[in-house]
Amino acid sequence: ARASAREREMAVRQALGASRRRLVRQLLAESLLLAAVGAALGAFLAQTLSRFLVSFLNTGGNNVFLSLGLDWRVLGFAAGTAALTCVLFGLTPALRATRIEPGAAMKASGRGLTAGRERFSLRRALVVIQVALSLVLVAGALLFSRSLNKLETVDTGFRQDGILITQAGFAQLNIAPERRLGFRREMLDGIRAIPGVEAAAETNIVPLSGNAWSNSVWMDGGDTQRRLDTSFSRIGPNYFQTLSIPLLAGRDFNDHDAANTPKVAIVNETFARKLLDGVNPVGRRFRIEATPRDPESVYEIVALVKDTKYEDLRENFGPIAYLANLQDPRPGTGGQFLIKSNLPQAELTAAVKRVLAEVNPAISIKFLDFKTMIRESMMRNRLMATLSGFFGLLALLLASIGLYGILSYGVASRTKEIGIRMALGARSREVLSLILREALLLVLVGVALGLPVVFVATRFASALLFGLTPTDPLSLSVAALLLFAVAFVAGYLPARRATKVDPLVALRYE
Repeated sequence: ARASAREREMAVRQALGASRRRLVRQLLAESLLLAAVGAALGAFLAQTLSRFLVSFLNTGGNNVFLSLGLDWRVLGFAAGTAALTCVLFGLTPALRATRIEPGAAMKASGRGLTAGRERFSLRRALVVIQVALSLVLVAGALLFSRSLNKLETVDTGFRQDGILITQAGFAQLNIAPERRLGFRREMLDGIRAIPGVEAAAETNIVPLSGNAWSNSVWMDGGDTQRRLDTSFSRIGPNYFQTLSIPLLAGRDFNDHDAANTPKVAIVNETFARKLLDGVNPVGRRFRIEATPRDPESVYEIVALVKDTKYEDLRENFGPIAYLANLQDPRPGTGGQFLIKSNLPQAELTAAVKRVLAEVNPAISIKFLDFKTMIRESMMRNRLMATLSGFFGLLALLLASIGLYGILSYGVASRTKEIGIRMALGARSREVLSLILREALLLVLVGVALGLPVVFVATRFASALLFGLTPTDPLSLSVAALLLFAVAFVAGYLPARRATKVDPLVALRYE
């Protein structure tokens, strides 16, 4: 567009003796200057956004340390790419602008000779391609954002707010294995006695922590071939109360479920549905397959609880069997406690430290907020949503600039035509519609060409999505509507300017 607008200037300079090579060099130098300024601004933005990215990746339990110094190899590659792009997209317009015969250009007066249908079609084709590629980025941004939203609002089956995870280690105390359960119970009793603590319980595996324990089970006396891969957790009394998991039938574990009593378990709905076809499992017994460390064991089911997530937010509800921690044959040298409280976290952690120090000052303590831990497990999804959103917005900005540029040039080159239309009685609304129709047509063609690309590209990202298909209709529809909205805004200003054309001035334009 800029080259077409300067065709008369180039023709005059050629008529005054300037060689075509010199004019092409000048136009390329101007383009390279723009590229240099853009590259410098890009380097600055890269440094700024890199710091933001590192701070974004830092979490309470995982600090990221990255060198943010400029890598000259990366900088050289980026600068070379910018220069190459500048040459490729600047050379063709420069050659076109300088190949016009000076005499013909002078006769054309204010209008460039290459502003005809063929050249204008080339410019429109470039805008269409830009819209198509923008659709891919915008659709990807919406898919990742909606996927993150679904992940953040998925039903986990348990309470997340107001839960503090406390990990207390005492390996350095060299406590005998037979005394470890009692020592952990002493710590738990102290925590429960803190004013403001509503409930507290022990577990060897915190839900959604990434830790897991599984084995194969089957019903005692049933078909040994009908086995079910099941996840396990060893928990203490009040675990379900602490996490607000509904108990559907039976009883919770208690202090009588000890090493010298029959082994008991609590199972979830999926366990009962898959292994017992939905029959009430309370009172039934199942067997756990032998491992190198443990023989085959029989457990009596004493309760049924609601389904919950176990290892990953993305997983469907799976079969879970909870075993009594007081029946653990090999107690560890640490306790992991879940504490439900309405106290401020700083006040609660201070109280827990004080209580455990009273039990033994050598106990090592680590705290983690339950909800924060779950949020950190979604870091990859949040990063993808943030980055794709940034590039989606950038694509919308570039598409609007492209549309605005092509429409502004179109209005300028059609000033006489618009003036004649208005002199013959065309109303401002009709002129406005004429320009906007062209903008919307360009986007319509771009969207039509971009949708197949979206279908192919998003399939490669399907593993990163949750609760959505790569061809989610809502995301694709909103992406297309956003591009149409951008086209309307980008086209409105040139179209509005076209309605202000004075027919008498326009008729004298050439």
